[in-house]
Amino acid sequence: MPYNTTAIPPRKEPTGQTQLPLSRVKKIIAQDPDVVVCSNNAAFVITLATELFIQHLADESHTQAKLERKPRRNIQYKDVANAVSRHEYLEFLEDIVPHTVPYKKVKAAANATQARLRGEQANDGKSLPAQSPFSNGNKAIVADDDPSQQLRLEMRQAAGSSRDGDVDMTG
Repeated sequence: MPYNTTAIPPRKEPTGQTQLPLSRVKKIIAQDPDVVVCSNNAAFVITLATELFIQHLADESHTQAKLERKPRRNIQYKDVANAVSRHEYLEFLEDIVPHTVPYKKVKAAANATQARLRGEQANDGKSLPAQSPFSNGNKAIVADDDPSQQLRLEMRQAAGSSRDGDVDMTG
């Protein structure tokens, strides 16, 4: 028997009932230590706002699914991740809905970074440059596309080069 995949259209007018269970929302609100008491009206409004947010996220994800080369009717995880990454007002969800990366690619990037830190040759047979074009002669460290990784590598480099005359500026 085929699945019922027909979409439930959003309501045009408020009816006084919610799609999400109100008792479950009250339990989630009660878990917050900052909230002492939550009235039924406040829980109802929070439930409606949550439903509207879910509807908006689903609409944005559906738009991302339709923008692909072969448009689809079903929303996949990658559509939600694309919607989160493309809209800055959904930026707070980037840690919750990250882009998926194949394990093979992550492992290859980690191996290349480890080889670069050790100063060894890369797996493709090319040797890494021993000196950078900078005047201080430090090794060039370039992260793949992650600014935080680049910062961590530069901090490691700076910590390792403290013996070349740098003065410790702490207390």
